[in-house]
Amino acid sequence: MKKVEYEVKNLDCAGCAGKIQHKAGTMAGVLNANLDLYKKRFTLETDENYEEELFLHEINFFADSIEPGTQILKIEEYDEEEEIKRKLQEREEEERREKREKVTIIIGTILFIIAIISGNISLQIRLILSIIAYIILGWDVVLKSFKNITKGNFMDENFLMTIATFGAFYLNESTEAVGVMLFYKIGEYFQDKAVSNSRKSIEKLLDIRPDYANIKGENGELLTISPKKLKKGDIIVVKAGEKIPVDGIVVKGESTLNTSALTGESLPLEVNINSEVLSGSINGNGILEVKVTKLFSDSTINKIIEMVENASNKKAESEKFITKFARYYTPIVVISAVVVGILFPLVFGNFNLWFGRALIFLVISCPCALVISVPLTFFSSIGMASKQGILIKGGNYLETLTNIGAVVFDKTGTLTKGKFKIDSIVAINCDEKELLKTAQIGELYSNHPIGKAILSQLSEEIDEDYIEGYKELSGFGVVAYYEGKEILVGNYKLMEEYSIAAQEKEYAGTVIYTAQDGEFLGYIYISDEIKDDSFSTIENLKNLGVDSYMLTGDSKTIGEMVGNKLGIPLKNIFTHLLPQNKVEKLQEIMNTSNKKVVFVGDGINDAPVLSLADIGIAMGGAGSDIAVESADVVIMKDEPSKIVELLKIAKLNKKVVIQNIVFALGIKILVMILGVFGIANMWMAIFSDVGVSLLAVINASWGIKRGYN
Repeated sequence: MKKVEYEVKNLDCAGCAGKIQHKAGTMAGVLNANLDLYKKRFTLETDENYEEELFLHEINFFADSIEPGTQILKIEEYDEEEEIKRKLQEREEEERREKREKVTIIIGTILFIIAIISGNISLQIRLILSIIAYIILGWDVVLKSFKNITKGNFMDENFLMTIATFGAFYLNESTEAVGVMLFYKIGEYFQDKAVSNSRKSIEKLLDIRPDYANIKGENGELLTISPKKLKKGDIIVVKAGEKIPVDGIVVKGESTLNTSALTGESLPLEVNINSEVLSGSINGNGILEVKVTKLFSDSTINKIIEMVENASNKKAESEKFITKFARYYTPIVVISAVVVGILFPLVFGNFNLWFGRALIFLVISCPCALVISVPLTFFSSIGMASKQGILIKGGNYLETLTNIGAVVFDKTGTLTKGKFKIDSIVAINCDEKELLKTAQIGELYSNHPIGKAILSQLSEEIDEDYIEGYKELSGFGVVAYYEGKEILVGNYKLMEEYSIAAQEKEYAGTVIYTAQDGEFLGYIYISDEIKDDSFSTIENLKNLGVDSYMLTGDSKTIGEMVGNKLGIPLKNIFTHLLPQNKVEKLQEIMNTSNKKVVFVGDGINDAPVLSLADIGIAMGGAGSDIAVESADVVIMKDEPSKIVELLKIAKLNKKVVIQNIVFALGIKILVMILGVFGIANMWMAIFSDVGVSLLAVINASWGIKRGYN
């Protein structure tokens, strides 16, 4: 499967976008299609049968027949200057188009008012002024409709609006025809403006990518280059107020960083020599020299932007439903109009009466309110979450989060800080210094927090040349071969596995057992702390009706002590679990739960469990590639309380989606019913079309912000 992306130009109609997307999905070689109206991007998943040139030819012909002038183009690569120039040109063109629309509406409104007033003097003058006003306001709508007729497209909003207003002229309701076109244009203007503002908000959200990097030249001078041109090992200079362009390690200087774009955390982060720094962070007050450790494409900020951009490709069920519903809505409403306008007169007589009522159906036949607002609601929610340092990979995951019955936590590094310290050392067949050094040799290549705690006490350098072999046994510990000796460092199960005579110890922390050449050397006692916000997280989940579980490889004593402090029921605490046991235990929990189950882990040792859960959440995703890859949601900061925030955003998203669906459909159905009985008029119909669309778009973006804040 191959993923390709195209640029979309001259398309603002949500209903048309849905039709183009559906058409693309039926074409040869296309497995999945997603047209994002807000980002102006068309993303395809294709197989070996896909032919790009043939696809572009056919889809452009179809798109132009749906919305004249629409183009699907290959994305061109621009350098920074060209990209800025291109965006400026697009903005200027958009401003010119907006100005033309504004002038058209003002002139049309003035003529419309004069036409109404002149009706008291002469009906002929009113008709002439109405026709002039109609031409000024609706010439482009009529032109598009006739173009679409020649291409066999009769279910287009422009065509239906043209028929409705021509029908009003036929019924000698010239001012009503102009009024409908005027308010249609006003509604479209404000709707386009609202969509444009939403698009700008999305662009602003994604505009956290660094634009340039300062690199030292051969003579020590600073050169400004694109971050994409940086290589691993390059030394870059980051001045005060500048964004760090790529991930790296500080080799000179000290400063404070604003990491809010990554973690949602406003508190400054202090960094100095050997500190890891992440791209997208803003340098506070010092000058830093940073050694590049990751290419721009692999850096944290680029991963975050890609994740947010790609989120719209994973549609929620409600989004899929609306897209499918929109394909049937317009034909059903148009058929209803035909029934009311043609069949009803045959039964009840009075053609003009029923024809006028049928026109109301035509005006409200576009499903734009739903097609625009539902995807925008999901994107607004995902954007809101990202500002809090919560990255959601798709609308489908956000929707699933509204039906959560249980959250299963890994203990270490998730509910606890994972910052271990040595409490005591008990040597058995050697002295403490020898025991510690042996354990340090075993943990030399370890990335585990416990291994790092042991290595933090390193007093003399270990010669890596003497290490002859090394293997990590998941759920047990490590085995190292050093100067011909076999060293075991790990838990009691490792001692049992290698038949080492050791006594199992119970301790309210972690016990590390060490052996050399079959002889047990002693114990290292290590402790961890519970995170401050773990307590409130478990309590808040309980208040939301969500059960909490805890899985750990630690002993029963440690697991139950931590779980008891947090308020997790004893029956929901499972200890002595190897990684494969965690998978089995999670499956058991999922089998007994009536709702969806979330697993929360560090994303390093828990990848299989994260993949199995209905929703996998990786904690502390800043800098963790495995977390980004394996989880459905990544929380950039090590704060379990963000899970509660995530569930609140998911519930708010569902609330706004339901509001928009009920509001849009409810108003349209009500106006149709009232129209059949002669109570509703064309003014109500135009409000239920563009007015409702406008309100739905506003609610999709503003409603999420208001509800969350």
